[in-house]
Amino acid sequence: MTETLSTHIRKEFPSLANTVNGYPVAFLDGPGGYQVPQTVIQAVDDYLINSNANVEGMFETSRKTDQMLKEARCAFADFFNCSSDEVIFGANMTTLNFSLAQALMREMTVGDKVIITEIDHEGNRGPWEQLRERGVIVEEAVVDTETCTLSMADLERKLSAGTRVVAVNYASNAVGTITDVKKVVKMAHSVGAFTIVDAVHYAAHRSIDVREIGTDFLFCSAYKFFGPHIGVMYAKKEVLSKLRPMRVRPQKSYPPDMFETGTLHHEGIAGAAAAVGFVADMGAKFGKQLNKTPESRGDTRRNRIVAGLIVFDEYEAELTQYLIKGLEKINKIKIYGPPTGHPRTSTVSFTYDGFTPYEVADYLGERGLSVWHGDFFAARLVERLGLRDQGGLIRVGIAPYNTREELTRLIDSLNDTAALKTFVSTKR
Repeated sequence: MTETLSTHIRKEFPSLANTVNGYPVAFLDGPGGYQVPQTVIQAVDDYLINSNANVEGMFETSRKTDQMLKEARCAFADFFNCSSDEVIFGANMTTLNFSLAQALMREMTVGDKVIITEIDHEGNRGPWEQLRERGVIVEEAVVDTETCTLSMADLERKLSAGTRVVAVNYASNAVGTITDVKKVVKMAHSVGAFTIVDAVHYAAHRSIDVREIGTDFLFCSAYKFFGPHIGVMYAKKEVLSKLRPMRVRPQKSYPPDMFETGTLHHEGIAGAAAAVGFVADMGAKFGKQLNKTPESRGDTRRNRIVAGLIVFDEYEAELTQYLIKGLEKINKIKIYGPPTGHPRTSTVSFTYDGFTPYEVADYLGERGLSVWHGDFFAARLVERLGLRDQGGLIRVGIAPYNTREELTRLIDSLNDTAALKTFVSTKR
């Protein structure tokens, strides 16, 4: 099944034909954004050619845009397992979250408390930290630096009757750790707090069920799973309808329109819906091979999405273990991430003694191996790991279009210490 999946998927991505310095490009930078399949490219092109207009007009292209937005909300409703009027589109997760923080701030008073975490991306920290200016107390739930996992005990200790918001990520974009957000939500709701889940990194790897989690708000970004650069938010209708987000006077006062300011990124939304469709199509095609066939549970788009993400996750898990085992054999490499057996995504981060993350990423990039370096906006986690002054981490993110052969190239390149030293010496 593995080779069949890989072979089929790779045909869908035009960018995989690119080369750098004669090397075929291996896009191992998935946590920073996935490559885009042809179906998504076509959806964006089709919208711009045949439907490009603003909404609610009395002419064909405007009506097509209205219909596209309706269908896109339905696609993400299936992606989240919610209703379509609980789906909100925006520029990106961070911008949406700043708007949410401003709306929730209107429900708070001086002395109220917000809890963020040390393992989160700054997009789920900064919007809440700004509330200190309004007299809100902001506390951090700590990360266990030995296991790169969130301390549930510390989070529970910090919860109190005055806690109004708990913001947590579903999976760490820096080290791949998956957090039990259902447990976090239950704890937060026990003291009456709103819950905000950053699922930007998680959404590319496993299915999301907001009903099962029980969260009030959840974010993802379409470009992290085959789509264009837009952000998407789930907002529990009964919660959002009681808030007072910033909006202009003619704007509708009910969900989801009450939260969507200005003209949306229509072509991006069309492409994002196509990205959801791509995941569902892969579930329909390959689900049977993992005994995750959608037909056994009803052939719905929701079930095809779930099946597609299971297929991706199991494929990525095999490659992740192959990569980790290969890196562990290189003496100067130290891997940072959750312990064996703890839920994780296919993101693997490490340091290489004697070289900065920038130098290693630069060396690999010249060989057609695209990896990220730095803190990936998970700045607090990198600080707590004691790596800020060293330049952070080297991050490899495995996507469904990656192959064992690409990872072998990566491992072999990292094993070639002499070549790495020579490369670095010419740059210093």
